[in-house]
Amino acid sequence: MNQAVFLDRDGTLIEERGYLCRPEDVAIFPGAGAALRRLQSAGFLLFIISNQSGVGRGYFTLADVERVNQRLLEDLAREGARFSKVYIAPEAPGTLSRGRKPSPQFLFDARDEFDLDLSRCYMIGDKLIDLECGWNAGVNSCILVRTGYGAQAERESADKLGLAVVAGDLAGAAEHILARRAPASAVK
Repeated sequence: MNQAVFLDRDGTLIEERGYLCRPEDVAIFPGAGAALRRLQSAGFLLFIISNQSGVGRGYFTLADVERVNQRLLEDLAREGARFSKVYIAPEAPGTLSRGRKPSPQFLFDARDEFDLDLSRCYMIGDKLIDLECGWNAGVNSCILVRTGYGAQAERESADKLGLAVVAGDLAGAAEHILARRAPASAVK
């Protein structure tokens, strides 16, 4: 069975821009590509799990989201990082949604499609709902990054962070994962 890292997009991989819909506005956090490459080299599959409520709110289209994602994936691929799949929940809050975080459904979908052992997987995000998504799926560990809304979430939701790890950024989250993961030969 495979292991994976699930990542939120806005505020975790790229700068939070508030309803980002233009590819030219994608700004990847410094060091993100190298951190992803290290995780990938250690045997982790990479997935993006992103709520994009701007579609459901009518601010932009799903095609706009796809163009932004394509730009992000191309930019990260140039740094040697490749994602197995991108999962998008386009619904607005409060509407029926199969995969909108904190729902773990996309993690279950990835588990089934990519033969993942969720107990060997990690979730990284900048909001409490990202962590809740991972907890709801039973991942090994959830990591809150202080980028995006992360520092605010740490201040405002400290009592709800539970067993979450807090890292300064994606590079710090990758360090945590790589330091605690069991060698593949030890996993049965």
